[in-house]
Amino acid sequence: MQSGITASEELQQAFSNLLSDTSLRGLLVGIKDEKLVPTQTIPSTSPNFESDLSILDKLIKDNEAAYVILRRYADSLSPFVLVTYVPDLAHVRQKMLVASTRLTLSRELGTEKFKETLFVTSKRELTADGFGKHDKHVELKAPLTEEEESLQDIKQAEAEASVGTSSRSSHTSSGVNFPLTDEALQALKGLEEGGGNLVQLKLDIQRERVDLAATTTTDADGLATAISDQDPRYSFFRYSHDFEGKAEVPILFIYTCPTGSKVKERMLYASCRGGVIVAAGDAGLTIAKKMEATSPLEITGTTIEEEFHPKREEKVAFSRPKRPGRR
Repeated sequence: MQSGITASEELQQAFSNLLSDTSLRGLLVGIKDEKLVPTQTIPSTSPNFESDLSILDKLIKDNEAAYVILRRYADSLSPFVLVTYVPDLAHVRQKMLVASTRLTLSRELGTEKFKETLFVTSKRELTADGFGKHDKHVELKAPLTEEEESLQDIKQAEAEASVGTSSRSSHTSSGVNFPLTDEALQALKGLEEGGGNLVQLKLDIQRERVDLAATTTTDADGLATAISDQDPRYSFFRYSHDFEGKAEVPILFIYTCPTGSKVKERMLYASCRGGVIVAAGDAGLTIAKKMEATSPLEITGTTIEEEFHPKREEKVAFSRPKRPGRR
């Protein structure tokens, strides 16, 4: 889910300087006037990555979201770490904007330049201890970018779903998908009948089933705060809106899986995703669109509108010039 914001020429130049000047440890990036802009260079005071992290405490704020680009792998063709820093005290709109623009930032600067991408919410995660915990969590033997991780999850889910056949009674395909509880199925059926317009489902890994997490009412912009940002979720949203004078009420499926989720959770949620969608169809739902995001902050009214109604480029007709001598 993208915000439409692009990198400024100033940022492109600042990043080019960072690439060539190894005396710099990194760069802080922010959003201003609908553009990604450089806000602060980060000097290197030590050849040791962990030692330089202490300077970040003075440069980043407790209530302001930002991107932190850090040189971590000096001898690599992908020397940088791209950190999306979204503190809890930041304004909600700023959180949503920064979270939904991070993939644009890496793409415009060159995805191949970043060996890692992280999403953090506190300064503690940007300390030597925080990076140490991160390294243990993801076991940095062959780090993947965020986009590669998402693609891997999708492929894993598709591979699991392709083995065996789905069962309407249990909604399983190959032994890795879990059955939905009666409460979850009733909530999905109720989505078409009115009441709450957002149904969130979660996995009960211990009992190997899909439970109802919550049924609530919100608008498209409220999804960012209504959907859990701590745990993975399968969310079904009844998107009531008008388009070109007509009322439309499609069902949107949203799969969110925060970067801090445990490896087992990520694997199971990716594998069970297809079975949950099949179960929703059996419950009578027609899913019009599917969206995926790492953080619910990426899900905004704008991104949903663009998903359903992409902006069309207006082509200007070519006017043939009049031949001389004619009126």
